[in-house]
Amino acid sequence: MSRRVLVTGGLGFLGASFARALLARGESVRVFDNGTRGSASRLGDAAAHFEIVDGDIRDAAAVRRAVEGMDAVCHFAFINGTRFFYERPGEVLEVGVKGIFNVVDACKASGVGELYVASSSEVYQTPPRVPTDETVPLVVPDPHNPRYSYGGGKILSELVALHAGDALHRVVVFRPHNVYGPAMGFEHVIPELVLRFRERTRGTSSGPVDLPVQGTGKETRAFIFVDDFTRGLLHVVDGGVHRGIYNIGTMDETAIEAVAREVAGYFGREVRIVPGALTAGSTPRRCPDTARLRALGFEPKVSLAEGVRATARWYDEDAQTKERAKA
Repeated sequence: MSRRVLVTGGLGFLGASFARALLARGESVRVFDNGTRGSASRLGDAAAHFEIVDGDIRDAAAVRRAVEGMDAVCHFAFINGTRFFYERPGEVLEVGVKGIFNVVDACKASGVGELYVASSSEVYQTPPRVPTDETVPLVVPDPHNPRYSYGGGKILSELVALHAGDALHRVVVFRPHNVYGPAMGFEHVIPELVLRFRERTRGTSSGPVDLPVQGTGKETRAFIFVDDFTRGLLHVVDGGVHRGIYNIGTMDETAIEAVAREVAGYFGREVRIVPGALTAGSTPRRCPDTARLRALGFEPKVSLAEGVRATARWYDEDAQTKERAKA
């Protein structure tokens, strides 16, 4: 018998991918989203098979109605994108804090037994060890820095889920680490590199391309392709323990300059990194320890080279017509 699952933020990049995966394995899926950062097009050809509810996660009554009748809730709704952390920190926090309380309260009121909450690698900020496991302390280094509105909001989301929601049958927190892929938005490093490279190669056919980056290009991240992330989350949903916390990512720590070379390879060119200033609060290194996730049977399948090519192709060929008008 299939479960009835609510995905908040289900028109966003991660939420829509997860919603499609649930539907593909026979779950009945309701999507709750206000459409500000996504659209039903992200659900693909199967969009008609979802129940899509328009609503704001800050609206307690709307969330309560959306949760009614569900067996499980997966809570993605948040404001993502580094640019927004700096430009709209108050709204980032409002959506995050009101959203998690509304979801937890609605689950308890409606008797929903399972809650899965999206956190973020941003909760670690500059971690004391890399790779970083789930036991590392969560930190807000400077409350005056608007960047930490996002990481701080995610830390609060974890606390509310694990403590206010501890009476639920099963509460699980997952921390995505640098998920990327086609149609992910424009406020992230790989789309920015692709579009910047695309602009700088326009009208030229040969020779190296100067590519400005934040920092030196030696800064690292561990990227995971969206399809792998979604499979990892399914492992967490199926096998994660009550009040468990799971990193979802890869342990392939990669310098940004290496990602830029992969982007350049898609365009058939060479690249020269032009260093720039790092935004205040940026993290020099980030790579998760995924032992807990791997213990559930997960291993990534898509290499960085394969994933960057697929992502670069989308932003090179399709982004202008499919997404740019909404950016």
